Amino acid sequence: MSDDRLDLDDFGDLIERSDGDVRRAAEERRARLGPPAGALGRLDELAEWLTAAQGAVPVRPIEAPRLVVFAGDHGVAELDVSARPAGSATALARSFLAGESPGAVLARQAGVPTRLVDMALDCDPDELPTAVSAHRVRRSSGRADVTDALTREEAEAALRAGITIADQEADSGTDLVVLGDLSVGGTTAAGILIAALCGTDASVVTGRGGGGIDDLAWMRKCAAIRDGLRRARPVTGDPVSLLAAVGGADLAAMTGFLLQCAARRTPVILDGVVSAACALVAQRAAFRAPDWWLAGQASGEPGQAKALDRLGLDPLLSHGVAVGEGCGALLALPLVRGAAALAAELPEQKAEFTGTAARHDLLDAT
Repeated sequence: MSDDRLDLDDFGDLIERSDGDVRRAAEERRARLGPPAGALGRLDELAEWLTAAQGAVPVRPIEAPRLVVFAGDHGVAELDVSARPAGSATALARSFLAGESPGAVLARQAGVPTRLVDMALDCDPDELPTAVSAHRVRRSSGRADVTDALTREEAEAALRAGITIADQEADSGTDLVVLGDLSVGGTTAAGILIAALCGTDASVVTGRGGGGIDDLAWMRKCAAIRDGLRRARPVTGDPVSLLAAVGGADLAAMTGFLLQCAARRTPVILDGVVSAACALVAQRAAFRAPDWWLAGQASGEPGQAKALDRLGLDPLLSHGVAVGEGCGALLALPLVRGAAALAAELPEQKAEFTGTAARHDLLDAT
């Protein structure tokens, strides 16, 4: 990839399909296990997805998962489109770092280490640990309904930060990423991206967000997405320009992160509407990339449903968890771990004395 202008189309060549031969070998091995076909439901499908991603049969157990959460404030929140006041994501970040937020609690319960990445929180970077703000691009993102969320240079910097973080996770041995977001106004930015890339109207993708906004706030949010959509449509052919116009630094970083995870063959569980929007942008750059992602849950956000349908991803759970921070994806993690354990540890059954032909052989012998 060029060291100057970032071209996401390069990922179209870098990202390969997950290994189809390995998937077929996993299917053949599954046929030799004890439980009959269909008895394990989607756990078989999960095991085959993970096997293809790992490129090994039998699948290896998930031993080093990691929750990675990208954080940022969005200027569009000034329009009162969120349950929380504009610029208040820093308080959410502090709660997460203190282990007192929903994502932190669920990650601790699951034994999953966490990483919070501040890309554009509305605070002085010195207010947070250096490791958290090391990749920050700016303080909050611009109001996407009337101006660009980022400059082109800031969008490229955020994408490169996401790529770097994906490399760091892969190099450190992370074998599965649980992806989360932490923001105020992020679901509005996500709605603009999804509406633009799916060619639909604002009302189709506008949800209530993680805080369950009232009807008036929903109408303001719908209007903000409609206005942002007018600015997004002329640049849908260029993912970098699209993220600069209406995305924001945290969403741009998540997009780069997803693309590089796919390039490094690191499987990812998506969470809610924000990660789905970033996945949709990444798919526009590299159509093979969704092979490496799993939809952990249906959050109840209409924009997420639209994006996942376009991506061809079927959520594992449907509990309406819209709080962000990777919570829904964390709840899906035990299913993925269970599928891997069953595929790895169930013994293959011996062929003798099984099936009609074997029973006839036994009768002939007597």
